[in-house]
Amino acid sequence: MTGLLADPFCKQHDTGIGHPESPARIDAVLEGLENTAQREKLFAIEPRAASLEELRLCHTSDYLSLAEHEIREGHVELSTGDTHVCARSWDAAVRSAGGVLSAVDAVLSGQVENAFCAVRPPGHHATARRGMGFCILNNVAIAARYAQRWHGVKKVLIVDWDVHHGNGTQDIFYDDPSVLFFSMHQSPLYPGTGAANETGSGAGKGFTLNCPLPAGSGRAKIFSAFERKLLPVADGFQPELVLISAGFDSRAGDPLGDFKLTDNDFADLTRLVLGIASRHAASHVVSVLEGGYSLAGLAAAASAHVSTLIDFQDSTSSPADERSL
Repeated sequence: MTGLLADPFCKQHDTGIGHPESPARIDAVLEGLENTAQREKLFAIEPRAASLEELRLCHTSDYLSLAEHEIREGHVELSTGDTHVCARSWDAAVRSAGGVLSAVDAVLSGQVENAFCAVRPPGHHATARRGMGFCILNNVAIAARYAQRWHGVKKVLIVDWDVHHGNGTQDIFYDDPSVLFFSMHQSPLYPGTGAANETGSGAGKGFTLNCPLPAGSGRAKIFSAFERKLLPVADGFQPELVLISAGFDSRAGDPLGDFKLTDNDFADLTRLVLGIASRHAASHVVSVLEGGYSLAGLAAAASAHVSTLIDFQDSTSSPADERSL
């Protein structure tokens, strides 16, 4: 089965009228999945809140205290960066992070082969000490550390195909050789990081792989980055778990980016990443929603992505007991 983590509480994070990172994004994703022929093959993963101990795997206590205090005190934006919040934003962020951890549990326990997490707020811009770029907690980073701490996973690959650079994820793992971070992103664009010469530091040198591409890039340039740069490094790294920062703002027509990927392209990128996981990680993949701000585009691209997760595991493994949604 393919797992689906979809917690309606995520919609309690209200960023205000006209903000692109809106509760309607979750509705769009779920409506897109309703239109897929494989909808009945999705296994519902139970959401939960992350514990403070789990959040501290990637974020400092000072930042966590600050963010929670500001949100509960009624701030409309975090003081650490450009992240709009409301009274329920902390709880939504904590449940988003915890839901992704439930997906990790489901995949690594063999309950499902792979999973997609429809969560918000997104996470890949959140550093250990700072929320920014619509992000409060770094869902993917916490998931990687959680898999290492509680499941004994030694090596994790994080693939970030959001149109924006995942600076927070890079920051958290920059000196860590146990996590290979690959980001393909538009440059120049927010947040201004992710140059090709940012490759890690200390023991982590060589375990950060950035592929900045110009506005207007489409399938040819983007797939070249994946095939020529990610594949050989990932095959040498041999990850035991693959996480995807699945940003669909790299799709053509997104209002916050200028890449030209199509829905079929996202399906093929998914197959490429699943191929890495099938060779090295027992097909264990957890995909986590990041950006994507055209509601129609988000629905279509997420549907193509999740359909490919289902199709790939359908073709490589026997059916599991299913609990349909």
